[in-house]
Amino acid sequence: MTLIFRIIGFLEGISYVLLMGVGVPLKYFSNDPSWIKALGMPHGLLFVGYVILAFLIKDDQKWSFRTFGLVCFASVIPFGTFYVDRKYMINL
Repeated sequence: MTLIFRIIGFLEGISYVLLMGVGVPLKYFSNDPSWIKALGMPHGLLFVGYVILAFLIKDDQKWSFRTFGLVCFASVIPFGTFYVDRKYMINL
């Protein structure tokens, strides 16, 4: 399940960067909200999957409550999931 978490974390990070780096600028500069709709739904599903998987693997990874909070908080920061993978998922 840890490998699945790492994959979902990577995809969630990519989808967030695409949403903020491509979708939002195109929405405001070209008045085209379709990019937000196209990128937003996959990102939302990946975000929910990331948080649920983090909850499911926290005991296996022996994360403290603080570490679990940081892992979840990283999902709302651009590139945060990449940091989590590098810092906390090394033991895979």
